[in-house]
Amino acid sequence: MRKFFEFLPVAGRLLLCSLFIWAGYAKLADPGGTTQYFVAAGVPAPSLMVWVAIIIELIGGLCLLVGFKARWVGLALAVWSLITGFAVHLSAGLHSPDAMVAYDNMIHFYKNLGLAGGMLYVAAFGAGPLSVDSVTGHRSK
Repeated sequence: MRKFFEFLPVAGRLLLCSLFIWAGYAKLADPGGTTQYFVAAGVPAPSLMVWVAIIIELIGGLCLLVGFKARWVGLALAVWSLITGFAVHLSAGLHSPDAMVAYDNMIHFYKNLGLAGGMLYVAAFGAGPLSVDSVTGHRSK
């Protein structure tokens, strides 16, 4: 049973990082389209923020996947999830004249809250025993 529990943090990191890796990769594949979306969403400095989002989501997601600097990455991704949730999705969810756009953004807002909660767990408890942090001696106690 103990071996089973050693794999749970790996499974949790895999599930948590998948959205960030996918989102970062999608933005990298079409930075122009992402910039247009950011303009429409009212994101300040959209041309710069596309690259900030790519770096945070893609690099942060990959670091989380392998458990490298997991506590710091978890904290950074928690903050990122809250910023994007409140600044983009909640605003669009409350103010969109299109009911489906509003509904979709409220789903994303609550998804971001859930992700932030998961990332806070990573920040609090670390990557777990099967991780780069564990191998390099940064294992949580």
